Amino acid sequence: MNKNLVNKILITVGFLFIYRLLAYVPVPGVDTAVIASFFDSHQSDALGLFNMFSGNAVERLSIISLGIMPYITASIIMELLAATFAPLGKMKKERDGMVKYMQIIRYATIVITIIQAVGVSVGLQSLTGPSGNPAILIEQNTFIMLSAISMLAGTMLLMWIGEQITQNGIGNGISLIIFAGIVSAIPSAIGQTITMVNTGAMSFLTVIAILALILGTVAVIIYVELGERRVPITYAKKTMMQNQNKRVMNYIPIKVNLAGVIPVIFASAILMFPMTIMSSSSNPTILAFADYLNPNSYFFNFITFIFVVFFAFFYASITFNAKDISDNLKRQGGFIPGIRTGNATKEFLNETASRLTFTGALYLGLVATLPFMIIKGMGVPFFFGGTAVLIVVQVALDTMRKVEAQLYMGKYETLSAVGL
Repeated sequence: MNKNLVNKILITVGFLFIYRLLAYVPVPGVDTAVIASFFDSHQSDALGLFNMFSGNAVERLSIISLGIMPYITASIIMELLAATFAPLGKMKKERDGMVKYMQIIRYATIVITIIQAVGVSVGLQSLTGPSGNPAILIEQNTFIMLSAISMLAGTMLLMWIGEQITQNGIGNGISLIIFAGIVSAIPSAIGQTITMVNTGAMSFLTVIAILALILGTVAVIIYVELGERRVPITYAKKTMMQNQNKRVMNYIPIKVNLAGVIPVIFASAILMFPMTIMSSSSNPTILAFADYLNPNSYFFNFITFIFVVFFAFFYASITFNAKDISDNLKRQGGFIPGIRTGNATKEFLNETASRLTFTGALYLGLVATLPFMIIKGMGVPFFFGGTAVLIVVQVALDTMRKVEAQLYMGKYETLSAVGL
């Protein structure tokens, strides 16, 4: 293993360790015992889902309670605007414009974080523990100000940590932060399951069925994630002679799931934003609507399925550019057998990618919702969904690919491969 790869891994692990330490730093002026007791009774609803994505930081009311979701929400809004407004889309493609584009996302993250932090702070005012002791130990307005500043600082730190991992570490920083948050909850989930079996709240056969469902979900995810359509390419004889000492890729790999884990993360972020705001309201109408968005309901999973499918198509259309691939092929003297170069190649690649994306979108939607409905039918009293398994497996696969790429880069002094 080369030194550069070791340094990248150590940087990644170090920043993730800092992230986990931040999860234990509470917002000033709260009784963490009251917050913890409240979340003990909300493991299967929206708060339980939110707590899972934050790595149990919410039940401690940590400064990173809002997690990285405000940043993801801001990114979604900007992606949608960039796809709608041509000037913004042009800004995103330019090198200098991308810097401004990222600055706008950061400013939007600040606004979203403050709104959510104030909403959470107001909602906690009426929260009391089992013995009637309040969750807030200081004056209301002071607490709202302190919690907003603390949570804003925590979210900004997470955003910075994610960017540092992406630039200097291994893998996508934002995805790894969510990955670490979910994985950190596994030991407590195992302990809870063992306790439920010992007390008779859950049968041993149910545990076996849950394990089988998890392993089956993991197997399906790995099978689909490694699946790809290889579109053959033929190069002119002149091009092959010019590149006789280099490897020229003779196919275009198009993955079944072009969008990766992003659609699931986007869908979760979109649904969590209104849930966070509505949880602080005492209006009966708003609370009734919040019940429909409870992760324990079929309506929530139906909406999740729709959002996941939508973002799968949306993100695939951004990441897969058939026109650029077609132009590169023509420039390099390559072509797809039986397909004319230029516009015909672009249309063929778009059609192929669309068919694969349809299959990939259905797969993502079903994995994100079907395991939950099976678990609910079994009567398991805690929240479990395919979303967590999907994120963990996909991020792990993506990180392994990048480690492998780093190993190959260290093996050869120069990268001589020519690819698309």
